[in-house]
Amino acid sequence: MPMRIRVSKLALFAACLLPLAWLLADTLYGQLGADPVQQITHRSGDWTLRLLLATLAVTPLRRITGYNPLIGYRRMLGLFAFFYACLHFATYLILDLGGFWSEIGADIIKRPFITVGFLAWLSMLPLALTSTRAMVRRLGRRWQLLHRLIYATGIFAVLHFLWLVKADHSEPLLYAAILTVLLGARIDWRRWRRPLARIGASGSKRGN
Repeated sequence: MPMRIRVSKLALFAACLLPLAWLLADTLYGQLGADPVQQITHRSGDWTLRLLLATLAVTPLRRITGYNPLIGYRRMLGLFAFFYACLHFATYLILDLGGFWSEIGADIIKRPFITVGFLAWLSMLPLALTSTRAMVRRLGRRWQLLHRLIYATGIFAVLHFLWLVKADHSEPLLYAAILTVLLGARIDWRRWRRPLARIGASGSKRGN
């Protein structure tokens, strides 16, 4: 691996840890406001979604720039997204529920934003467990099929944020717009161009 790639990966690793360091510092110095649990929950959730979108952005950026080494950063971004998702989920389980874990089933069923949030975390779990090179080799083509779960994860995560917010929806809608662009960028429009052209041509012939 070239030195510049190693350095850039170390820089990315450090950058992904900065939100955690910032959160820990604010916790230690009492800078989380009147509701620390809510702050930890929201900030860990925000960074989960941001890193998830960054992971989804790697492939479109590689196609646009033609810089193939970008793929090497995707696994790290995805694992950090899962790390912050685990922190988000653990905060809900331990600090929010306060040990009353028997309530989690009722919450998942009765509160839609928790339902899709749990589905987002659950869909990330197999992706994290199969992120190693050994699993890539073992699963072969099935690995790519499995890792398409990240599309569902993105949708669940955005819905979780959208349904959680009760007043100003501008931020979750911004994330929804970014996700839509990133998913749309994966569509091979060349496949659809010819069939659509044929439909258009047949329609014009009928009109004549």
